[in-house]
Amino acid sequence: MSGIGSRIVRAAKLDTGLYEEVEADTGALGQAMLVVVLSSIAGGIGSMGAGYTGLLGGVLWALIGWFLWAFLTYVIGTKLLATAKTEADLGQLLRTIGFSSSPGLIRVVGIVPPLAPIVAIIGGVWMLIAMVVAVRQALDYESIGRAVGVCVIAWLIQAVVLAVIIGLTGGFDGAPSPG
Repeated sequence: MSGIGSRIVRAAKLDTGLYEEVEADTGALGQAMLVVVLSSIAGGIGSMGAGYTGLLGGVLWALIGWFLWAFLTYVIGTKLLATAKTEADLGQLLRTIGFSSSPGLIRVVGIVPPLAPIVAIIGGVWMLIAMVVAVRQALDYESIGRAVGVCVIAWLIQAVVLAVIIGLTGGFDGAPSPG
């Protein structure tokens, strides 16, 4: 297996070398975006019932969330919680965080109804762990705790921002919100 397939597998295996590789590969942004899209589609298929409109909306929200998360992580990680060794740009965070969505591909297995909740939990936790690994590598942290801190702060801010956006737009399906 070579190319993006190999990178997806290595990212899912939490291979720190892969995260260093995509951090340095300025041509890997398209691949990172594809991983986010594929992971989102896998989640949509695994949750069944979203329909095509919901699936497309889910992909759009995943891409928005990916960019927002990477931007917040960049700002928090390089300005608020930087170390003497921290050196990163937004592109590096977009690439590494995009690949940290690789474990989300397992969510397609949720199409088997009894497995859906288990796969959703496993996929979510696995992606979170991959995110921490990606952030640690991209921000050149020696401490995993600092990477966890950046991820938690970014997640909290992103959750608030996305809640506001969803509230203003009516949610994933684009329907106006009541009232």
